[in-house]
Amino acid sequence: MSDSNTLNFTRRGILGAFAATTVAAAPTFSQAAGFLRGSGDIRRIRMYSGRTGERIDTIYWIEGDYIKEAVNEINRFMRDWRTSDVIKMDLRTIDIMAASHNLLDIQEPYMLLSGYRSPKTNSMLRSRSRGVAKNSLHMKGQAADLRLANRSVNQMAKAAQACRAGGVGRYTGSNFVHMDCGPVRSWGR
Repeated sequence: MSDSNTLNFTRRGILGAFAATTVAAAPTFSQAAGFLRGSGDIRRIRMYSGRTGERIDTIYWIEGDYIKEAVNEINRFMRDWRTSDVIKMDLRTIDIMAASHNLLDIQEPYMLLSGYRSPKTNSMLRSRSRGVAKNSLHMKGQAADLRLANRSVNQMAKAAQACRAGGVGRYTGSNFVHMDCGPVRSWGR
């Protein structure tokens, strides 16, 4: 077997291990350590932003360690696009997003509608919509609003709820799902 075949096999093996093992639920506050130990060799997140035109497809965790450069890239990608403010996203939220995506068994990247929101942006959105929380977890880097073209809001919400790790909001009329690492709860239809 040539070296290139060995490398391809190894890469496929790693990606296969990720696909098979990250089906484990994302962490609840009391079960976080157990989730991290049992979630596989790698974690990957794929997203694009319709607002900025940017895309991200990165492995951010390998064999028990978060990759600092990849996490920084995710933080920048999930910034408040209106103000360009960047915050350290709560890694539990990223883990929930990655685990939910894996449960959906698709290659399509998430469309990120909202990650971090500065207080200024959150206040502006609250003035326009009653559906925006005053103390939104978006302002703490603990939430994301996501969409997929090839999965319904209900399918996405069920995958996120299967993680039993935070809040899941269905916004069927606007075609997106809210995922956060706050208390386990769900809302919407």
